[in-house]
Amino acid sequence: MKTQSRRTFLKNSGITLAGMGLSALYMPSVFAQGAPNKKIVVAVVGVNSRGNYLAKLFAAQPDTEVAYICDVDLRAMNKTINDVAKIQKRKPKAEKDFRKALEDKGVDAVVIAMPDHWHAPAAILACSMGKHVYVEKPISHNPREGELLIEAAKKYNRLVQVGSQRRSGTNIQAMIRDLRSGIIGKPYMAKCWYANGRGPTFLSPGPVPDWLDYDLWQGPAPRMPYQNNLIHYNWHWFWHWGTGEALNNGTHEVDVARWGLNVDFPERVTSAGGRYCFNDDWETPDTQTLSAEFPDKKMITWEGKSCNKYKTEGSDRGVIFYGEKGTVYYPGANSYTIYDSEGKIIKSEKDNTDSKETNNTVSAGGNLDEMHVCNFLDSLRGDAVITASPDDLFKSTLIVQLGNIAWRTGDTLNIDSRTGHILNNAKAEALWSRSYEPGWEPRV
Repeated sequence: MKTQSRRTFLKNSGITLAGMGLSALYMPSVFAQGAPNKKIVVAVVGVNSRGNYLAKLFAAQPDTEVAYICDVDLRAMNKTINDVAKIQKRKPKAEKDFRKALEDKGVDAVVIAMPDHWHAPAAILACSMGKHVYVEKPISHNPREGELLIEAAKKYNRLVQVGSQRRSGTNIQAMIRDLRSGIIGKPYMAKCWYANGRGPTFLSPGPVPDWLDYDLWQGPAPRMPYQNNLIHYNWHWFWHWGTGEALNNGTHEVDVARWGLNVDFPERVTSAGGRYCFNDDWETPDTQTLSAEFPDKKMITWEGKSCNKYKTEGSDRGVIFYGEKGTVYYPGANSYTIYDSEGKIIKSEKDNTDSKETNNTVSAGGNLDEMHVCNFLDSLRGDAVITASPDDLFKSTLIVQLGNIAWRTGDTLNIDSRTGHILNNAKAEALWSRSYEPGWEPRV
């Protein structure tokens, strides 16, 4: 797909989005009429790992140029600049503070792959500066930030694509159509899971490395002393910056589950688990279950095992939909299988790009990432409808955030299924938002 748009890809494969009837899809109007082939100029922010991959992916797309590489880690920034320079004609500019790249009126869009505590604040700021946004999941560190990002996208009329790449998977979209068609009757339960083999994490005080701007890395988060082994990945396991495995990986499958069940906000959420495998510095659970119950007698469960790689149903991640007349098995990539009520296969869709191991979201589903990036670019040009809008992905992300809030408070949460807000629980409601470093509060 490196020489064709997603529109061409879909046309050649005989797949269209018309008639899907999915609330996630909408057609933005972002570029002037008569300029469908306008080169899209992007800045990529946060490039140590995932962002490096995305920068190279964007640079490889037709009529697209990566103009800025931004990172507080000078090593990661320089490496990605060199990697991108091998793909496109022009070498990207280095900018440690991404806010300076936002001042460039020639930049059309910003790709955000920073830590979770930066996702929504950076995206909100980018919208306010007139940029369209591709932001990695989760959409926000906490529910209030997600609400603010939705407000910002609407206020500034900006297109925002959330990095939930399964939304652009052609076979996954076909699976949703099958579920909508009633092929297994009413789907009433979706079981999700994720497994990995992560080891222990120990932090220790130390000096800030000379290659890192730690103050800018913290950004909107209240200031904390630097600790060794926190950056670049282990911040995931500390509530101050991260959101645990539930939003690090569970967000993907829970989104597919909610999409497939065709539900919005839950009415009750529970969660259990803890840091069971190691006695170390992790704050978030390494073993967790969460359950969300919805109106019309539907439910989603997610099971996370960060430190045990044993596969469920032969896959380290996935979703099973249980229905009145059968079952749909989705193994976390771009394939699925449908069984009747007796367990006989009645349909099986395979994708030869599926990877054998799906722990790493970069390789999950083979070309899912490229489908998603092309959808974003084609949507900017008016040639496609965006598949992962913040309005819709907020609902999926909120399910998992509510699960974390239920775990942190030890309470069963009663939810207003019309709005997603917590009912009559001040302790839980206090976690709807967070405190910020003075002067860094996200504003719309």
